[in-house]
Amino acid sequence: MNPDHPNWFSSVQAPQRIGSSREIDWDHEVDFLVAGFGGAGVSAALRAVEQGLETMVIDKSAGGGATLASGGVLYAGGGTSVQASVGEVDTPDNMFNYLRLETGDIVSEETLRRFCENSAGDLDWLMSHGVQFSGPVWKQKTSYPDVAYFLYHSDNSLLPEYQKHARPAARGHRGVIRKGRSAVDLGGSIFNPLRRACQSLGVGIHTETSVEQLIFSTDEQKVVGVRAWRFPHKSSARKKASRYRRLARVVRWVYPFFLPGAQYVHRLADRMNRMVADLEATHREAVTYRARVGVCISAGGFIFNRQMVEYYCPEFLEGMPLGTPADDGSGIRLGQSVGGVVAHMNRATAWRFVNPPLSWARGIIVNSRGARFVNEMTYGATIGEALVRKAGGRATLLLDGDLVRSAWREIRPTRVLPFQWQLGMLNMLFGMKKFADLPTICRQLGFEQNTLSATLAQVRAVAEGSISEPFGKPDSDVPALNFPLYAIDVSLDTKLLPCAVLTMGGLRVNENTGEVLGEQGEPVGGLYAAGRSAVGIPSNLYMSGLSIADCVFSGLRAADHAASLIKEGTT
Repeated sequence: MNPDHPNWFSSVQAPQRIGSSREIDWDHEVDFLVAGFGGAGVSAALRAVEQGLETMVIDKSAGGGATLASGGVLYAGGGTSVQASVGEVDTPDNMFNYLRLETGDIVSEETLRRFCENSAGDLDWLMSHGVQFSGPVWKQKTSYPDVAYFLYHSDNSLLPEYQKHARPAARGHRGVIRKGRSAVDLGGSIFNPLRRACQSLGVGIHTETSVEQLIFSTDEQKVVGVRAWRFPHKSSARKKASRYRRLARVVRWVYPFFLPGAQYVHRLADRMNRMVADLEATHREAVTYRARVGVCISAGGFIFNRQMVEYYCPEFLEGMPLGTPADDGSGIRLGQSVGGVVAHMNRATAWRFVNPPLSWARGIIVNSRGARFVNEMTYGATIGEALVRKAGGRATLLLDGDLVRSAWREIRPTRVLPFQWQLGMLNMLFGMKKFADLPTICRQLGFEQNTLSATLAQVRAVAEGSISEPFGKPDSDVPALNFPLYAIDVSLDTKLLPCAVLTMGGLRVNENTGEVLGEQGEPVGGLYAAGRSAVGIPSNLYMSGLSIADCVFSGLRAADHAASLIKEGTT
């Protein structure tokens, strides 16, 4: 696909092709240029300047990206210093054996093994630049631990089916930060120290600067720079745009995506962002940047480009976009504009968390016919994947009276975080429906009576011990469900229990170097991709913290390869 394609859906332009780099009077010249200043971009820039490369980073917003807006979780293992400090036993082989179950063949075995072997060292590298990680460890299964805990099981490794292949180990390393009992906007614990390190080491940082065109030298057969657009320094238009962006971020922070009605409140933020776009269209000027060694694209995914989502992964369109408006696919389109190829663009991750309260996970989730399709104890992204792929995005959580009473006890504000008890209470107060018998629930919710009857009979048989649990759920977590039953809508588009979605596909890269690959598998000269602009470790199935971990891994990989070219004298 190229910019002439009717489904391009991007402001990214066809590359400017020149003979020699000397043909342009560049506004800025560096060795290594990073386009996108989130988790991957800050890692690439910091590593590059450490390696002696003159480095600059550009970001279309204020920097930080989805990493800054996240819960601040890094998936790390193999025996990290933090794991060792709290008695968590892990090895690279053990981590590999588990992750192979989740990643499938999305990356090669060699790449996944390298990710696991580098994991503890990558965490130490982050800590050497001021990021703080520590215990204590939360040992139970949860979507997110109490804020006093900074290490937890952010995956499926505690479940019996997974323990057959690998010993469980807590790998969700939360950056140490304290914002009361909030679990949102905590990514500054990771991003902000790295940004400060970049500044102290002399990385040039140009924010509110949008890259929309690559510059390709036919003499050198490589990308040699970019053309970007930014507001004139100290212009009134720039001040207005900054203010509107800030207000949009505040709206999304004050009223997070998981609260009911967020899509309506966030329309105010969308309006602010449209005002920014209007200012950009009329007041920005072009700026050129030369990259003597290479350009690294680290501009996120495309979940906020709704046209691209509808084109590539329409089954995820009804979910709640997770990330920032800068996740518009522009990084991916930049790579494609010079012949880079994409892969797995149909892949996204949907987060359907039902624990806490634990009693919800002890209930059953059924599709529109009334049949189960997933182990309800699995990680939220595993449930979300099954929800989309196996149930067409439509599902209902069924509980009985005992589970409902237990759930009320489990979501007391003193026991779980605010977003957890808020969502639990909202759904049990306003989203839960009670049904006295089988014909009534089937008639009102549209289930097939024979199908739901068989499903409930099977659950009761598991609870009685007469059959094994067919989805791998621990038998002790399968109580017999008796009428009256209570139903909660857990579909992809339900309003009271938003299901967050982000995209996982992107540019294909050489897994040893991070270079963007062309149609024949050849590298596109001078061009790298990292983070969610590229296919990476989490592109098959997401685990909490795995995207930030891959951002660090892939950002370091690109910078290391660029530095090796300088040392070898091949640039």
